[in-house]
Amino acid sequence: MQMSNTQRYRRISFAVSVAMLAAVVLQGCAAGSAAAPIIELDRREPIPSIGEVEPHTLRIGVAAVLSPEGTVESYAGLAEYLGEKMGRPAELVQRRTYAEVNDLIGAGEVDLAFVCTSAYVRGHAAGLMDLLVVPEIDGSLVYHSSIIVPTSSAAQSIEDLRGGMFAFTDPMSLTGRLYPSSVVLGLGDTPETFFSDIVYTYSHDDAVSAVAAGVVDGAGVDDLVLEHMIDRDPLLESQIRVIGSSPDYGIPPVVVPVTTPALLRDMFTDLLLGLEFDPAGPKILAELGVDRFVTSSDDAYNEVRELIRQYDETP
Repeated sequence: MQMSNTQRYRRISFAVSVAMLAAVVLQGCAAGSAAAPIIELDRREPIPSIGEVEPHTLRIGVAAVLSPEGTVESYAGLAEYLGEKMGRPAELVQRRTYAEVNDLIGAGEVDLAFVCTSAYVRGHAAGLMDLLVVPEIDGSLVYHSSIIVPTSSAAQSIEDLRGGMFAFTDPMSLTGRLYPSSVVLGLGDTPETFFSDIVYTYSHDDAVSAVAAGVVDGAGVDDLVLEHMIDRDPLLESQIRVIGSSPDYGIPPVVVPVTTPALLRDMFTDLLLGLEFDPAGPKILAELGVDRFVTSSDDAYNEVRELIRQYDETP
């Protein structure tokens, strides 16, 4: 009598099970005096429900474009929003320098990050991060370096600041170091010899404050931060004066580590692009000083790559 396919499958499955059991028994015998593990089949432990498992914290890196206080004030609402939408606790992760934030991204220690333009260019070239979306501000996807001085200063251009004290924001900053350095280098000098002293503030708002207070003779700052600060404190406009501006540069992007799974990238993208349509969106975007988030291209940063190639001496 011929066996049906079902009978044949059951007989093969039974044979495989017997073979596996035999292998386990033989392995136990071969172990000699080694004690075999005891499995108590009548002892049952409750399996924890999914709700009892601690969710992974959503870690959002923010480069020190703003001081720590300014960052918390601007980004706290967005962090809370993303955490709620993803069903996870969220926290902002800050470091003193752009390079340290890049290191966090490269190590996968943050899930999402807001970085400086030149930090992105360097991090992308090093295989650490990928572009996700960018903020649109006042209908634009570009920004500039503004060279500022106290209102009382007689300087009309960066050339007039020779021998003065100048504030850089971060060694990796495009608007806060690279652009003003490129102007000085174009004059046939170096920042170290052109200025009497250089200080690093490690945030743009602190650089603006240092100029407004007359602590330094000038600084290069992110014009978006400057405008955002003036919107919040109109008195600031009477304390500083812009004496120079850079060409258009691609706006600082939102990035993810290169190891981020496609599903998570899509989730972040959908949440950020859809923020303007969410009832909570307008307040969060206003705190950030952003119209909306949009997609962009890596080509938007080619001018910055060329500037780095020509003028940047930092590794």
